[in-house]
Amino acid sequence: MQDFSILIFLILSMASCGSSSVFNVLHFGAIGDGVRDDSHAFLKAWNAICTAPTSSPKLIIPKKKTFLLSPTVFTGPCKPRQIHIMVLGDLTAPKTRLAWGRPPRSTTYWLIFQYVDGLIINGKGTLNGQGSVWWSSLYHKQELPNNTNSDVGEMNELRPIALTISFCNNLQISGLNVINSPSKHVKLFQCIGASLSNLDIKAPKESPNTDGIVIAESSHIQVHDTNIGTGDDCVAVLNGTSNLNITRVACGPGHGISIGSLGMKGAHDTVEEIHVQDCSFVGTQNGVRIKTWQGGSGYARKVTFQGITLRAVENPITIDQYYCPHLIHCQNKTSAVKVSDVSYDGVQGTSMTKIAINLSCSQSVPCTNIHMNRINITSAGQEFITSSFCLNAHGRAGISIPKMGCLRK
Repeated sequence: MQDFSILIFLILSMASCGSSSVFNVLHFGAIGDGVRDDSHAFLKAWNAICTAPTSSPKLIIPKKKTFLLSPTVFTGPCKPRQIHIMVLGDLTAPKTRLAWGRPPRSTTYWLIFQYVDGLIINGKGTLNGQGSVWWSSLYHKQELPNNTNSDVGEMNELRPIALTISFCNNLQISGLNVINSPSKHVKLFQCIGASLSNLDIKAPKESPNTDGIVIAESSHIQVHDTNIGTGDDCVAVLNGTSNLNITRVACGPGHGISIGSLGMKGAHDTVEEIHVQDCSFVGTQNGVRIKTWQGGSGYARKVTFQGITLRAVENPITIDQYYCPHLIHCQNKTSAVKVSDVSYDGVQGTSMTKIAINLSCSQSVPCTNIHMNRINITSAGQEFITSSFCLNAHGRAGISIPKMGCLRK
């Protein structure tokens, strides 16, 4: 009888522990009417889950609710080895710039998770960055009264990124809808081991610099089975990134999948082991692109583009080592990021421009070991035959349309 009583006690204790591992933002004062600010309640819920005694607690953001959040930072490290956030309802940013509650110059984020290992964020909910109130002000010099020489890239930093994940290892994000960010939609920075999948990222084609996913100084990252259509790069791969696989991403509208830009303002930037496979591009400004500034150093190497499908793409294959958007402060310089060991295999579809393949490499630092095989890019209903252009590009080509006679051996 005593043993039976002990067994019952253990079962009840386990049940009690299990129930305490599930948290709901409503229990911490969140309202979810899309009008009242729920940021404080979310931070209370985060503190509870971050310090929970269980190994894998779960935070529920319930469906059929819209939670208004001001710029909010969720910081670790946390006690549990894994934290699971289920986004079933919707999150919305403030709808006016004044409602962000601080000067625009210092507003560079909406939601940030940092120093949290084992973070899982999934669900069918929507993160709405309410970006339209920001897009119209881009490039307005009056926002920078004390720095009239600032370039476009610096002005762009004034606008918030919707979701930033920094210094988080073993990360999983899946199922979310992320829409209308003021700037980039999802950014990973200094993360090791991450999977981003089944995301739907959308912003109007005309929305400026609204990249879908930006990855910087991170390694061992998987991005797969995701739809992205924005006003800039669907995926941008920046300095310090390595061992990245991008698979089954549908891109359009947007500026394609880009490595770079690299080497801006003389920077030493490095990117390697980037593999893009079974991705599609519809009506995009670019397909697969590597872009570097003159005057930089470092390398972009061991890159593969395989099984790429193009439909009515303006610039299907590009290496641009003279990248200088908006023609601001462009200078000729001899140093350059070294581009090497780049393979294009099974790239097919249609181009909106005559030059379907443009390999414009540095005159002083050539592109080397460029491989082209099974390329078939034809005109998208236009009356022209596609062609290729090469500048100081070295490698070899197999079967290719257009022909790659410009590629040096």
